[in-house]
Amino acid sequence: MPGFELFGDKERKQVNDVLETGVLMRYGFDGMRNNHWKARELEKALAARMQVKHAQLVSSGTAALTVALASAGIGAGDEVIMPTFTFVASFESILALGAVPILVDVDDTLTICPKAVEKSITERTRVIMPVHMCGSMADLKALKEICQRHDLLLLEDACQAIGGTFDGKPLGSYGDLGCFSFDYVKTITCGEGGAVITNNEKYKFNADHYSDHGHDHIGSDRGAEAHPFLGYNYRISELNAAVGVAQIERLDEFLGIQRKNYTILRSALETIPEVSFRRVPEGGVESYAFLNFFLPDQSTTEKVHRALGIGGVDACFYWYNNNWHYYKEWEHLTQIKSLGKLPQEVYNQLPDYNTSDFSQSDHWVGRTISCLIKLGWEEHEVQQRANTMCEIIQSII
Repeated sequence: MPGFELFGDKERKQVNDVLETGVLMRYGFDGMRNNHWKARELEKALAARMQVKHAQLVSSGTAALTVALASAGIGAGDEVIMPTFTFVASFESILALGAVPILVDVDDTLTICPKAVEKSITERTRVIMPVHMCGSMADLKALKEICQRHDLLLLEDACQAIGGTFDGKPLGSYGDLGCFSFDYVKTITCGEGGAVITNNEKYKFNADHYSDHGHDHIGSDRGAEAHPFLGYNYRISELNAAVGVAQIERLDEFLGIQRKNYTILRSALETIPEVSFRRVPEGGVESYAFLNFFLPDQSTTEKVHRALGIGGVDACFYWYNNNWHYYKEWEHLTQIKSLGKLPQEVYNQLPDYNTSDFSQSDHWVGRTISCLIKLGWEEHEVQQRANTMCEIIQSII
């Protein structure tokens, strides 16, 4: 991770196919295309790889979450339960539809805690949205049982964990809907892009229309298409999709590299008694996009993180004080800073997150360092990195 590290002839070939036709839009201009339909091709490949019936490409991972929620009829006043540790897109997509994000604690998986979810369900809850952060998954079996018992939707945000599995199923395919991001720093990239996957015919139908201004895509005259319901523009371009067509063919190659590099680093850190690792739910296999480990306390973790940076060990993240990924810095959410007026349901139902107790999340995230696993490292570089990390950690502990 990320896939751009290994761009090559395969990606150039797919992009050149599009450039030679001059058709950069995924819809229309049939006669000019020379039978190149890159978005369709990537959707077919993604559905096959993720073992689902349907895939809908969109312009980003954020768009994927928004479209997935909309396709299931989520709107004003509906509550969506999500974790305190995620990317800001999680609550942005919920608010974009007038729905209400309900934050709950994470546990030692660094993902949403099923017990915290159970306590937060109300008569307005419609969706549970686990986010498979940093390459590993939530406790999906427990979450699915909760969803079935309360008649809720399970929407998997697998944007940071493509290629991981749970109970033999690709992440994203276990719930009712799954979402991926193909932005520039993901394991496979389109530059910008995302996707919704599902086995539900209705959700696919809705996502297809909603992501393209409500177009019904019937016939070959785009200007004559009907609009069964309101939609918006979340389309991916053919150029972006073309990059993805090449990259998804390389997913297993990338996962193999990630696993090898991850294993070298983890094997080294396992020799330090004070270091422990996130829990991967039984039946789960990580994508190995990140190595996530715990140190004994927050103070030690902060010191180690600073020392790693000074020592030249890049791409190590301390999420606890990160502006993008942890609730503590989401001032625009907690203070409802919006350019326009949000639906009244949001003001009425949004909890006061300035007074919420997320000490369980603080306990885990405050002790976590996440190391991005790069594809471009040579084996000797990984080993040197492992040795340096161990020396730095041991010098502080």
